[in-house]
Amino acid sequence: MIEQLVAALGAADARIVRAPGRVNLIGEHTDYNDGFVLPAAISLETWIAFVPGGRDVELTTLAGAQTSFSLDAFQRGGDWADYVKGVAWSLTRAGMPVRGFRGVLGSTLPIGAGLSSSAALELAAGWALTDGSPPIEPMQMAHLAQRAENEYVGVRCGLMDQFASSLGVAGSALLLDCRSLEWRSVPLPPEVQLVAIDSGSSRRLESSAYNARRSECARAAAALGLASLRDATPEMLEPLQGVERRRAQHVVEENARVLSTVAALEAEDLATVGRCMAASHASLRDLYEVSSPALDALVEIAAGVDGVIGARMTGAGFGGCTVNLVRREAVGALVAAVTREYEGRTGLQATIHPVEAVDGAGRIR
Repeated sequence: MIEQLVAALGAADARIVRAPGRVNLIGEHTDYNDGFVLPAAISLETWIAFVPGGRDVELTTLAGAQTSFSLDAFQRGGDWADYVKGVAWSLTRAGMPVRGFRGVLGSTLPIGAGLSSSAALELAAGWALTDGSPPIEPMQMAHLAQRAENEYVGVRCGLMDQFASSLGVAGSALLLDCRSLEWRSVPLPPEVQLVAIDSGSSRRLESSAYNARRSECARAAAALGLASLRDATPEMLEPLQGVERRRAQHVVEENARVLSTVAALEAEDLATVGRCMAASHASLRDLYEVSSPALDALVEIAAGVDGVIGARMTGAGFGGCTVNLVRREAVGALVAAVTREYEGRTGLQATIHPVEAVDGAGRIR
């Protein structure tokens, strides 16, 4: 990939920055409820090779898409370039010095699969716009990238994706308290591998569906007299009815599952990890109603493979990917089972990505 980017740019002395995507091991739809999440940055990444200079940005993808704009005057275009422009806008609004560049963009992250390709693009763009040496801490860069997506692009995402892409730790998941922003790395057992499986069904997460879930949680919290569902307990949910009850129950129980998963990983209790992942998927399917038949099929197939510790949908849902925690010697069996069964059950073709947990965004040359 690096050689391709440098050749396409035509600059042997190009600077290169990278930013990873992420899987969320557990803790779904808890981030915007001030809860706990457990993502990991993964070895599917976005790179930008660039030559800095001036006030203009000229960026071309390896696939041939192009954008160009001046840092002194630009506007939304309704396409992928808005993520780059949004980061420029966010950095400038925060008083950070930005610089134009001529660059080439490449990525191994599938688009629309729920592996945070947008966050990876934002973080890579942030590093390129600051000449490969941002004058800010990684958490602040994550916040500015989130602000770009929230206020410039117009997607009301939580912080988790940008946090994981910015602060990833090789070999580890990251426990983040989305209220206090305290976090720590949680080492993954060396005998297991993360496997992301793209269902082949692109996420149909219209902004209205995502925002509806947020609104339902907000209504549930207000009905309980709480600022957010982070403060709710199972006993407090009794007055709630219907959809608000289901959403709140998922959030309360999912927060508990995150903490149980962390404790189990640290105790090397992989059986408990698997149970927590299975319960998380069932809750997302039945209570939060963001799974899909394709995702359910992938989870069911994985559950029948010896050596698969846990499987669940990852990301916001309505299509996209599952995350699987698999003993390394069983990865081949999982690949074979999905290849053998999935298309016949769904009519779709899955793409299987064995990945490693990697460090967060940075300059590599």
